[in-house]
Amino acid sequence: MMKKITAIIIAGVLLPGIISVSSLALGDGKIPVGRSCKYFGEGNPISSQVFCADPTAVEYNGRLYVYGTSDRQQCDIKGPDADNTYEMIKSIEVFSTDDMVNWEYHGAINVGEIAPWIANSWAPSVVSRAEEDGLTHFYLYFSNNGTGCGVITATDPLGPWSDPLGRPLIRSDTPGLTDCPNPFDPGAVIDGDGVGWLSFGGGRAGNGTEYMPGSARIVRLGPDMLSFDSEFVVIPAPYFFEASELNYINGTWIYTYCSDWSDHGSRWEYGTPAPGGCAMIWMKTNTPLDPESWEMGGECLKNPGEFGFDYSNNHTHLQKFMGRWYIFYHTLVLRKAMGIRGGYRSICVDEIRVDEEAAVIEGGKGTRQGVTVPPRTVSPYVPHPGAQIAAGADISYDVDDMRAPLAVSNGKGAWTSFLRADFSAEGRPEKAVFSARVQGPGEVEVRLDSPTGRLIARVSAERGEAPIPHWIAAVHDLYFVFGEKGASVVTWEIIGDLSDP
Repeated sequence: MMKKITAIIIAGVLLPGIISVSSLALGDGKIPVGRSCKYFGEGNPISSQVFCADPTAVEYNGRLYVYGTSDRQQCDIKGPDADNTYEMIKSIEVFSTDDMVNWEYHGAINVGEIAPWIANSWAPSVVSRAEEDGLTHFYLYFSNNGTGCGVITATDPLGPWSDPLGRPLIRSDTPGLTDCPNPFDPGAVIDGDGVGWLSFGGGRAGNGTEYMPGSARIVRLGPDMLSFDSEFVVIPAPYFFEASELNYINGTWIYTYCSDWSDHGSRWEYGTPAPGGCAMIWMKTNTPLDPESWEMGGECLKNPGEFGFDYSNNHTHLQKFMGRWYIFYHTLVLRKAMGIRGGYRSICVDEIRVDEEAAVIEGGKGTRQGVTVPPRTVSPYVPHPGAQIAAGADISYDVDDMRAPLAVSNGKGAWTSFLRADFSAEGRPEKAVFSARVQGPGEVEVRLDSPTGRLIARVSAERGEAPIPHWIAAVHDLYFVFGEKGASVVTWEIIGDLSDP
């Protein structure tokens, strides 16, 4: 059962580069333009409103669904300036995209309600598989605090989700599992034969050392994805700390993990540069149950602090979507833009180079720019949800239905943006009308390329269509500026002039 979730943007201090305009002429009056906590023209973080961390993702029907630890829930309960100690988190946030630049926030999966036995739900890992019943089944593994891992399942990426076991999948005392003090941070993958695999671990084994803690594990899952079909095998991961993840590329298992904060240059017994503190490291093998078969790949993503963000813990997800490879990670950039002190994290994404033939990750970099060019043309001539946005100011989300979330204005001058709309795309009508379904009071201004850009349409709940200038061509960003509190754009598209015979 899903409960209504409202995520509210926190008022932040003005930083250089953040949009802030005192007023904007709208023909018959002026409207203040809200402040955004996401830098103008940049793609990261993916949400300018919602704190979320430890990303994982799965593709389904042409959309990419991204899940993460709900730092939003911790912030809502503890307050924006409290330490983020994670103990209140019992939900998983969900976003989706079909273009990697505009993101739809679907709210949160209430794991604490689905599986009441949990202590927490952190660091999820999701996989999907078409099964004999003709349905695609989704398996969402998560950390139950540091004590183990749980799993919930669904036949749709937005649920409904259920708890098939009614208990943890893994604990430190799971039969056959030894010397793994913190069996958390699951990383799941399904190989080319449809077989599931799970990595996890944390802490230091009894015979472990700082250099080789000995607590990283991998296991082959049973056909039901809810049991084990092999022994628990050690992955010899130097300076292993947390954040296990698995990928399967060209017959090769790719394992990534986060190293500890120590100086790794004093001892590094591999032919790659020593990784930095709290960096993401990758290894690979063709025989994952043979500990001696793992090859060191080296560092694949430095700590966010090395890219100009604040230093923080580190957790990544490697994902191929529409022919390109991306690396998801989290930073403290949104917290900093909001001017708050709590250590609440937000998800970012950048492209990364992967040599699929050789199964080699060529290294990634975290940026504020993020993904600015989508992997496909984004056409404005098909319907788009109003909650599919790149950034916003003074908005909150109303998620009564995860499949139909609303981005709601918190006041006059609130705005949302939709990036990279290609007005030259196939389907352009001879005479264009901006058509929108609007809820709530006041008018919504549609502007080009910034909240203060050229006005091309004005719509409202009473008047949902407006002609737009024919001269608009090429690629533009669209900005929706709200005239009153409580308004939202449910859907929008550009269609032909309905007055034509």
